[in-house]
Amino acid sequence: MIIKPATDLNEFLQIHDLNYKTFVEEIPQNQPNREKILIDKFHMKNHYIIAKRDDKVIGMVCYNWKRPFSLDEKINDLDRHLPKHSKLAEIRLLSICNDERKTMVAYRLFQYLSTLLIQQGTDAAVISGTTRQIRLYTRMGFIPFGSLVGSGEALYQPMYITLKDLRYDFKNS
Repeated sequence: MIIKPATDLNEFLQIHDLNYKTFVEEIPQNQPNREKILIDKFHMKNHYIIAKRDDKVIGMVCYNWKRPFSLDEKINDLDRHLPKHSKLAEIRLLSICNDERKTMVAYRLFQYLSTLLIQQGTDAAVISGTTRQIRLYTRMGFIPFGSLVGSGEALYQPMYITLKDLRYDFKNS
């Protein structure tokens, strides 16, 4: 398995396919379409980190620093819920192929992402964690805040993490 930033068209096409499978078919937060692809509305400002086996993207996560974040649209005065920080990122769209779940993919993606964000001076991050994976996110060190966002079967818990709370050993928690 290779963890790296997404760089070429084939990787981005696979990201859009994986987003569709996760955020339309599995977690129904977006409407189905004939093309069976989902291009994130923040795609142009996202930075994608992918996990690959050979030429297949098996997992992904993205981040960005440019506001407004998706959480800014869901929570009034987002910053009042957050601890003091100097550079905030939003982490989004964690998605792992079904047959790669329960493996090291999520751990390795977040390990790579954390190192990258720290190197770039990020000291805090926010996520909308699917309620289906709250245990995973809290083991990593994310702290829930505010009310759930989303609707129906696509509910998310707003969460934040600071550099001091980050747990690199969450896989063993």
